[in-house]
Amino acid sequence: MWLAMSDLPAEGRRLTFDDQAIWTGPLKEFGIPCTILTPLKAELFVLPHEGDGVRGCLVRGTIRGEVSLPCNRCAEDAKVVINSEFETFEPFPVEQDDDAGAQERINIDDIPDEEVVRVKDGVAQFNPQALLWEEFSLALPVKPLCRPDCKGLCPVCGHNQNKGSCSCAAEEGDPRLAALRLFTPTKKQ
Repeated sequence: MWLAMSDLPAEGRRLTFDDQAIWTGPLKEFGIPCTILTPLKAELFVLPHEGDGVRGCLVRGTIRGEVSLPCNRCAEDAKVVINSEFETFEPFPVEQDDDAGAQERINIDDIPDEEVVRVKDGVAQFNPQALLWEEFSLALPVKPLCRPDCKGLCPVCGHNQNKGSCSCAAEEGDPRLAALRLFTPTKKQ
């Protein structure tokens, strides 16, 4: 979905996105084990900018909803609330002079579909779906947890330690570091 910047008023435009395909398509494409629990909703304010030799658009937005991801420690479902606010400036690609002084033309076919901005046939365009996917993926936690005190899985048998202990013996650690276990930390005064 590309929006021509010439179609946006100078004072900007508010856009609302609640089509879940914006997120479910890339989640499936990239094999991310994420399930949308509460429909995601995004709101954008897009303000075109042209001046000071810079062309682009200022985008302010929010993404809200709830998803489920595998817990980083025990692999059970971890509920994650997405409540992301962002602001970004997306500059449009420009033609640049090469060393010979000739203009280098930007080939629109060289710009991937995931790009947020482009210039096609002299028209500056903005792809809100690409920006929303980018901001959504940044809002996901790197290490989601089902709960802050998740005990994880037993490294020996794989038992979920949140559901009780297993009969595996506790590992003593690397025997080469045994001498360090004799030291006790001292408190600073």
